[in-house]
Amino acid sequence: MSKVGKVLRRPVPSSAYSWYPSAFGIRQRQLDTLNAKLVNSDPLVKKIRNKQPVRVAVTGGAGAIGYALLFRIANGELLGPDQPVEISAVELPFAMNALRGVAMELEDCAFPLLSKLNITDDPEKGFEAADIALLVGSKPRGPGMERADLIRENGVIFQKTGQTLNRVAERHCRTTVVGNPCNTNALIAANNAPDIPARNFTAMTRLDHDRAVGFLAKKTMMPVNEVNHFAIWGNHSATMFPDISNTTIHGVPAHELVGEFRFQRFWQNEFIPKVQQRGAKIIQVRGSSSAASAANACIAHTRDWCLGTPIPDWQSMAVISDGEYGVPAGLCFSYPVRCQNGGYTVVTDDEQPVTHAKWWYQMKEYHIENNVQELLAERDVVSSLLPN
Repeated sequence: MSKVGKVLRRPVPSSAYSWYPSAFGIRQRQLDTLNAKLVNSDPLVKKIRNKQPVRVAVTGGAGAIGYALLFRIANGELLGPDQPVEISAVELPFAMNALRGVAMELEDCAFPLLSKLNITDDPEKGFEAADIALLVGSKPRGPGMERADLIRENGVIFQKTGQTLNRVAERHCRTTVVGNPCNTNALIAANNAPDIPARNFTAMTRLDHDRAVGFLAKKTMMPVNEVNHFAIWGNHSATMFPDISNTTIHGVPAHELVGEFRFQRFWQNEFIPKVQQRGAKIIQVRGSSSAASAANACIAHTRDWCLGTPIPDWQSMAVISDGEYGVPAGLCFSYPVRCQNGGYTVVTDDEQPVTHAKWWYQMKEYHIENNVQELLAERDVVSSLLPN
C-alpha cells in the first residue's frame, strides 16, 4: 500500500484569497491554478486516468442499501463504463452468510469491470488499501430510542471505523458516509483518522437533493435534468434547508414558473416540509427506510466527487466546513459544491447571484443557523469521541 506522494486536501477553500478581486474571474483563476497543482499529484485521480483498478470498500454489504449498491458499482456506474474496480464488502459476523450469497450473485453476473471481490467481517482486511470507502452500515434507531442515544451508539462504531481507515486505507481515500446520523458520523470518522485529510470525508445529502429535484420537476412538468442550481444546506435531518432561491428550470428561475405571488407560500408551506419529511413518509408507507434510492444517491454523490459535476451546475454534499457562510469550522455541513478532477469547492455568494426579495436571504440565514445549532448539539453529545 503506497503512503507516499502529495495528497489532495480539498481543492483550495472557496474562502481563500478573499482579498483577490472577483471581477473578470481573477480570484477564480487563482484558485483553479492552485487546485490543478493538487489534482495533478493525487493518486486516485491518476488511477482513474490510467484505468488502473480502484479499490472500493463498502460496509453493510448484505443490507438493503448495500445489496442495491454493490451490483451497480460492479457494473461501472460509480466510476464509469471503462473503469475496473475491486470491491471489498464488510459485514458483521452474524450477516456473513447473507454476504456470501451476495458474493455468489456478483460472481454469477460476470461483470467485466469487477477485477476482484473480497468479503470479510474484519474491518482491517476490508479497508486495506481502500481508495474509496462507502460507509453504509450503521445501527438503526429502535423503538423508543432517543436521537442522542442513537448518535452515541453509532459514534462508537464510526470512531472505530475512522481509526481503522487511518491505519490501513490509502491516504487519498475518499470516504462517503451514508449511515445516519451521517453528518456527525462523518465528523467522528474524520477526527479519528488524523493521517487522512479531513476534506476526504463527506456525508451524503444527495438523496435529499435528488428528492427535491424530483418534486420540482413534477411540480413544473419538466424533465429532472432541466432543474439546475438547487441546494440542500445543513444537516441530514428534519431541519435541513432545501434552497431554491437560485434554482432554474429549463433556464427559467423557479419562482417565475411556480408563480411570483404564490412562490413564497409554496416554498415555505409545501416544498420545504415535503423534502424534510420524505424519509419518514417512505418509512410510513413502505414499512422500512429508503434503500434503492439511497444507493442511487450514494453512487451519484461519489461519482460526481471523483469524476466531476456538470459545469456550471452544482450538487449538495455535506463536507467539513472551513467556516463558509458563518458555519463553525470543523462541522460537517451540507453546502452546494462543484466537483472537478477528484475534489470539490463550496459555491460562494459570488456564484449565487440572487437578486430577489430580502426575505430570501433572511430565510437562508435563519435555516443555516438552526442547522448549525443542531449539529453543535450533536457534536457535544459525542465530544468524548473526538480526539482532534
